[in-house]
Amino acid sequence: MDSKILKISKGRLFGQVKVSGAKNSALRLLAASLLSDEQIELNNFPNGLLDVQVHLEMLKVLGKDYTTDGDTVFIRENKAGVVSLDWTERSIRNTLLILGALVTRFGEGRVPLPGGCKLGERKYDLHVMLLENLGAKVWEEEPGFLCAKVEGKRLQGNDIHLPMRSTGATENSIICASLAEGKTTVWNPHIRPEIMDLIDMLRKMGAKITVYGQKCIVIDGVERLSGVKHAVIPDNMEALTWAIGSVITNGEVEIQNFPYEHLEVPMVYLRESGMKFYKGEDSLIVKGGNAYPIEISTGPYPGINSDMQPLFAVYGAMSKGESKVVDLRFPGRYGYAEELAKMGMSYKVEGDLLVITGGNILKGAHVNALDLRAGIALLLAGLTAEGETTIENSWQIHRGYENLEEKLKGLDISI
Repeated sequence: MDSKILKISKGRLFGQVKVSGAKNSALRLLAASLLSDEQIELNNFPNGLLDVQVHLEMLKVLGKDYTTDGDTVFIRENKAGVVSLDWTERSIRNTLLILGALVTRFGEGRVPLPGGCKLGERKYDLHVMLLENLGAKVWEEEPGFLCAKVEGKRLQGNDIHLPMRSTGATENSIICASLAEGKTTVWNPHIRPEIMDLIDMLRKMGAKITVYGQKCIVIDGVERLSGVKHAVIPDNMEALTWAIGSVITNGEVEIQNFPYEHLEVPMVYLRESGMKFYKGEDSLIVKGGNAYPIEISTGPYPGINSDMQPLFAVYGAMSKGESKVVDLRFPGRYGYAEELAKMGMSYKVEGDLLVITGGNILKGAHVNALDLRAGIALLLAGLTAEGETTIENSWQIHRGYENLEEKLKGLDISI
């Protein structure tokens, strides 16, 4: 199948599906694997994801070898001290965490400037700030590389005050501080499941990390970290996708490996907006329901994160009445609404507010997956639309959804 074009017709999600390991967690754990020269074994690992495959190949350039077996990956070191990520393929935002890991372990690093989803101005000044706070010198090099070096042998523990609750900067602070000399306190961190997963793995490797809620994280640096065997948390974005898809297609889906404790706030909104579900032992059974209008604002965990709002927008498009979405973190991240409008969704943008007038019957159209989350929103919309929907750049969806065709096939949908 052409990875760039995806054709989808109306269908009803019905059956069982198992949620893969979390993309956002898996990528962080791969960066952290650079902190040890011993074997890293990761289970419940989404080996099939495009971004994960890119990252594993990056590790090879940095002196690591990997082997995969089902949903397990084994990472071993075959050459220590490679500090430059000479990479000309598609970049991912995780290169900033790779830089942090290289600098804290080897004293220097050089990586391509980050790529990934274009979400307005996602600058990397916080990462530069935290590296400088810990004693590194940071500079840019042509063509498009970010470099850092420590004058002494090791980074020095220090206070890091984050001006905003940034996931990436919190993760990089933890990675850098784990092998730094002395104590580091990260103030105003973003505590969320992926970060707790990273901390959990690093603790098993011998890191000394104490979390004081949203107030601060204290890391006492150690000299070396050991190997580890660790299972990745389930992907809450994938879990939410199947739940919302079940309602809007009037389906019935048992979602196995459902991380309910990571999705309590979004699930409250969805239950109030017509979703019918009940919890199994390690699953969530969603028995359709009728979509009612929603009003959401994105915010830090445990709230609704920015990635989720395109899914909520499709939910709103399927409900009769007016729905409102406001994204305070990435204002104006509503490019996908224009694509959904090609299928018949009625919307307007008022300042930072997206207003959707739902209830229109959607029609198949030729649309473009502007990024990963826009792509999956279009796929869900295509399942409800009359006629065929063609999604350009559907490779974007495969960046975050593992074994997509197989999983949809198991839910009675062929694409």
